[in-house]
Amino acid sequence: MNTTVPALLDQRRPDRPRPVPAVHAPHAGPASRLRRWADPAAVLAATALIAVRAAGLGRWIVDDAAVTFAYARSVDEGLGPVQLPGASPVEGYSNPSWLVLMAVGRRLGLFDHGAFLGVSDLVLYPKALALLCTAGTLACIAWAARAVAPGRAWAVTLLAGAALATNLSYVAWSFSGLENPLYGLTAAGTGAVLVRAAVRGGPGGLTAPRTAVAAAIALLAALTRPDGAVLVAAHPLVLALFVRRRDLVRSVRALALHAGVVAVPYGAFLLWRHAVFGLWVPNTAVAKAQRTPEPAQLARTGDLLTYAGWAFALMGALCAGVVLARPGSARRALVALLVPLLLSLLAYGVLGRDWMALYRFATPVWVLAAAVAALSATVLWEREGARGRVVLVMGLTGALVLAHTGRAEREASFEAHPTLSMCFVAERYGQVFNTYAERLGLRHATVALPDLGGTLLTTRLRVLDLAGLTDRRIADAYASGDLRALRDRVLRVERPELLHVHAVWVDKAGLTVARLADAGYVPLYRQHNGGDFVRADAVHDPARIAAVRAWATPRLDRLIADQDHTGGCGATLTPGQGAAL
Repeated sequence: MNTTVPALLDQRRPDRPRPVPAVHAPHAGPASRLRRWADPAAVLAATALIAVRAAGLGRWIVDDAAVTFAYARSVDEGLGPVQLPGASPVEGYSNPSWLVLMAVGRRLGLFDHGAFLGVSDLVLYPKALALLCTAGTLACIAWAARAVAPGRAWAVTLLAGAALATNLSYVAWSFSGLENPLYGLTAAGTGAVLVRAAVRGGPGGLTAPRTAVAAAIALLAALTRPDGAVLVAAHPLVLALFVRRRDLVRSVRALALHAGVVAVPYGAFLLWRHAVFGLWVPNTAVAKAQRTPEPAQLARTGDLLTYAGWAFALMGALCAGVVLARPGSARRALVALLVPLLLSLLAYGVLGRDWMALYRFATPVWVLAAAVAALSATVLWEREGARGRVVLVMGLTGALVLAHTGRAEREASFEAHPTLSMCFVAERYGQVFNTYAERLGLRHATVALPDLGGTLLTTRLRVLDLAGLTDRRIADAYASGDLRALRDRVLRVERPELLHVHAVWVDKAGLTVARLADAGYVPLYRQHNGGDFVRADAVHDPARIAAVRAWATPRLDRLIADQDHTGGCGATLTPGQGAAL
């Protein structure tokens, strides 16, 4: 018998690509050059589609992002991780890696310094990072697709890009100023590395460099968002799915390497967190009273299916099911992508419900789901004949149209009135309360309020965070459900000179108008069930309170009625800015 061992292996693994002798042509033809540039061109085209959709949100940056901006300012100025100069260290952010990028940008003069072409770098820099992360996400999808369908990777990229561009949840939160685009990039990177490894034969494809890369990406995900830590489990799970007995030793080594790359730096980070802040988790998690997950919470993932469109979800599941039913490299690749997708869905399900619209925690789900659907559809296209391709195109097109129609009204509403913006908060609370303090003669005042980001960038006052994100004791009160302790801290211990509550914060904190009146606070401006208040005994001349009321009422009525969350707020936001009303 002259059959060689490699030949036998090829017979047992018909799906394994066989080496093809290289053919060296003196001059590559136009078709070859076109194929070489097809994938990068698809990445650029898909990125452009997403950027055009993001442009519809104007200069909107969500106010929560500005909390991280304020911390980046403090870090860059050598004050440490504090919300404002003189404040105690509290981890009022949950995105350390994104915070580092903001601080580096500020150090390089790219962020929090001024305007470029008339656009504030507080808007331009995070949106530019988002664009780069989006391009990186699509490049990862293209890289993964080349392992399965090298001649059609451009099609996978364009399909995934189109799915993401039509999904306002992905677009809006990726360009909100928050860490979402980096989180999406880590999800795509995880999926791409696992696909490349799986297509190359499970443990045989998980070489030491590839294992280290997978672990490093998972570590970055864990440092980008707390729930990103679930991606750490993706590599071991894929390894377990593809392990063979003869590869057991290699698999154990890969697991040990993966654990070491993740555990050592992340463990060091946790030790640093506890040493600086006294907690093993971000203070934001305490303030949001994140409870032990319950199985019933997983039902929340159904909300994502409803938003994505049941027809589109079913079409994607059908395509994936057909691919999974046939042995081969495409099936292995799809399994490798489904593992981080299911982990991301699990993380989304167990998180506490978010008050912001359009599922801001779902970004990695959208990225991985788009990659799965696009890869499945492209593999089916290659396998089907003309009739099958027509059915596939009609099914996908109809599902996309139905999905877009079903959420069009909701997305239009968000585009017109997106979640509370940094610029509005900077003007409404930062600058207005600076003016209150000046007109009332309060030189060293404290303001207590729940809307924080833009306030921290513009205030000259000490800030007491009624949401508890940057205040350890208020966070503990929310976590324990002890609202009496919260009110005692605000009204008896801190007794801020200025205070604002409105909407849900009145009931959540129990700071009703009646309780504020009993504690000696009088209104400066009434807003529904709350408003702006001053502690009467802090103002030496009572006539000033009446004067401030007369000044505030018409101006704030107009500001609130005409608020524009998609507009800008000047070149810079600096402490001490007064209201230009």
